[in-house]
Amino acid sequence: MTPDGDGARRGRAESEEERADRQWADLLQEVRVTQTGVQILFGFLLAVVFQPRFADLSDADQGIYLATVFLGAAATGALIGPAALHRMLTGRKVKPQTVQWASRLTVIGLVLLLGTMTSALLLILRVVLHNTLAGWLVVPVVVWFVLCWFILPLWARTRVGRPPGALDPPGGPASS
Repeated sequence: MTPDGDGARRGRAESEEERADRQWADLLQEVRVTQTGVQILFGFLLAVVFQPRFADLSDADQGIYLATVFLGAAATGALIGPAALHRMLTGRKVKPQTVQWASRLTVIGLVLLLGTMTSALLLILRVVLHNTLAGWLVVPVVVWFVLCWFILPLWARTRVGRPPGALDPPGGPASS
């Protein structure tokens, strides 16, 4: 633990390994939420192509569908990646690095999930509305996702600063 400006101590008295274990448990809980959602969405996307009305979609809508499926597959891979990473590295005494790598995969998965949600919403609205209003309706939803998933957390992160004992970014504390 590190004293702050007033001499008071903040944070937990934990070793690097204990901190990594705690951060890993936190990350797993976060990934469980996103993993379930992306897997359900991806399952529904896979079923769309087998619906009779799929053949009636325009070439543009079929292109949006293909992009959505690829984004969904990539998001699924990134969000399942931390579990595979952990399994392959268990016992190698690299838990802090595993947490960092898994955290990065999770953020990549969230970006890909944003793309999946955006393109799926665009496709649905284009099919329902049959006009260009669909694209304009997607914009505020995407802004909302970006606000909730990225802007608010980054804003909060700058407001509260880095907690004592947080894992240093690659390159050490001077690179943050």
